[in-house]
Amino acid sequence: MSADTLPIYLDSNATTRPLPQVLEKMNRVMTEVWANPSSIHRAGQMARREVDLAREEVCSLINAHPSEIIFTSGGTESVNTCLRSMSRWRRKPLLVTSAVEHAAVREQLEDLAEVFDHEVVTLPNDSNGVVDVEAFGELVQSRADEIAFVSIMWANNETGVIQPIEAIGPMCREHGIPFHSDATQWVGKLPLDLETCCIDMISFAGHKFHGPKGSGVLWLREGLPLHAMILGGGQERKRRGGTESVADIAGLGVACREARLWLESSGHEQMLAMRRTFEKHMQARIPECCINAESADRIWSTSNIGFPGIEAELMLLGLSEAGVCASAGSACSSGALKGSSVINAIGRQPCQVDERPYGSVRFSFDRAMKQAQLESAAEIASKVFQRLAGLSPNANWPLSAEV
Repeated sequence: MSADTLPIYLDSNATTRPLPQVLEKMNRVMTEVWANPSSIHRAGQMARREVDLAREEVCSLINAHPSEIIFTSGGTESVNTCLRSMSRWRRKPLLVTSAVEHAAVREQLEDLAEVFDHEVVTLPNDSNGVVDVEAFGELVQSRADEIAFVSIMWANNETGVIQPIEAIGPMCREHGIPFHSDATQWVGKLPLDLETCCIDMISFAGHKFHGPKGSGVLWLREGLPLHAMILGGGQERKRRGGTESVADIAGLGVACREARLWLESSGHEQMLAMRRTFEKHMQARIPECCINAESADRIWSTSNIGFPGIEAELMLLGLSEAGVCASAGSACSSGALKGSSVINAIGRQPCQVDERPYGSVRFSFDRAMKQAQLESAAEIASKVFQRLAGLSPNANWPLSAEV
């Protein structure tokens, strides 16, 4: 199936289509450079070279040193490894986070609290989901010696809201508190220079910016200890056991290179303008809707729109029937049919109606998205909303594709 015949794909925060250059690289590695990179013979060292080249590309994208990069199977493994390691190293009672974290962070902290008797402190946030920096400052001033680490995501996976990392980081640095950020929705989409950030650890995944699934990175600032979560080999400088998936890592390297070149061309600025235009089209066609966290600083790739009176799942089904792929939140829990913890955390939105459903749909874009596709999606969403708003509770389902 060609790209032109695909539905309008607006679920790129869940995953993105691998670039042709990525697939080409992975195919070559799998067919020509398939040896074990830990082997000392020439074939093994050719595979090792592919891993080293990919590590250099990751460093070029985020301005890091090769010794600070640990390859993993994805963002979730990176988060789990990092937070469990920090908990083991920093045997202090408090773990500090936000109410809008991805499940990889949220559930890991819940488990650490249960197993090691930590206290998880969830920072308050405003109606956009932005953490309260003043409240964090007060916590640090009063209980800094008790804090094991802080974990605040960079850009939210459901709303796109950008957290005040630049304000939180220096406070952590001043008090010697390790600071981790889930940067899964940031890396490859906006510029990042880790040399200038007061941050100690980030985690991200290649498939969020046109790399392969199964590829992830944990960046750990030089000098910080790490307790390996996966044991059974000396790979990744004894920080992550198991034979490296050379093809996935090589594909990730290509994705990092292409993302760096795209960012250098200011592609992200064009995409931000496109997202804003899409939201204007949605609001013009559906005056009843809300742009969740509209007034916050948000990443270009994400638009979360609330539809009063409509269940999110019904809206998604209607969109899907009409050829638009979207999401109700994190793809990791898309089958759970439960309310979003992020939307719950930001509270009541202006267009919500008491005692009526409020279906929030995440439309997320990749850097290949075209303005015409977004305009078509807005028109389709309008027709789906109007159809659903007029349905009785016993209306037939599914909707016709001709909405």
